[in-house]
Amino acid sequence: MKNVHVSKHPMVMDKIARLRDKKTNVADFRRLMGELSMFLAHDAFLHAKVKSVKVRTPIAMANCMQLAHDVVFVAILRAGLGMVDGLMRLYPEGRLAHIGIYRDEETLKPVKYYVRMPENVSDSLVVIADPMLATGGSAVEAVEIMKSRGARNICFICMIASREGLKRLAAAHPEMPIYVGTVDERLNGDGYIVPGLGDAGDRMFGTN
Repeated sequence: MKNVHVSKHPMVMDKIARLRDKKTNVADFRRLMGELSMFLAHDAFLHAKVKSVKVRTPIAMANCMQLAHDVVFVAILRAGLGMVDGLMRLYPEGRLAHIGIYRDEETLKPVKYYVRMPENVSDSLVVIADPMLATGGSAVEAVEIMKSRGARNICFICMIASREGLKRLAAAHPEMPIYVGTVDERLNGDGYIVPGLGDAGDRMFGTN
């Protein structure tokens, strides 16, 4: 899977270990999600386009490089909300979009219930964020939604992916870079990643 990039950063590994721990409280879980999101988004920005600009410093003119396009962060509800704080800390100028998708507990298929995004995303760097990539159904659907709205430069970031979900997303959108914190081997009968970290939304909002 040439479009898949799995982080080897020691800090990413450390934060994932802390997130997995069932003893991690709600406040620490939220903080860790934000911090980890910054590391993953840092990798995602590696393929961002830049342009030459001239900037006047207090001393003289300087030849510099700046992003050549705006950035749209897309949070897949509801767990993706936990990644927004870290993303906006990394790039406060980014615009936000929200896609509401839930997984039908019987069929495990994605069900779309909400989409809200900036009007024009065709020239934007679109970063789709969801902490868990399990079956891959919601992620594939979210990317298709963004493409249908005109997005052409899309990447996907997640903290933990199952091997099955990662293969599904990579095959469905082979041109899209995927940045992953770590990959777990399998899903259980309920479609949860094993060993995973449980339900990221429940742990973040304290509803488990």
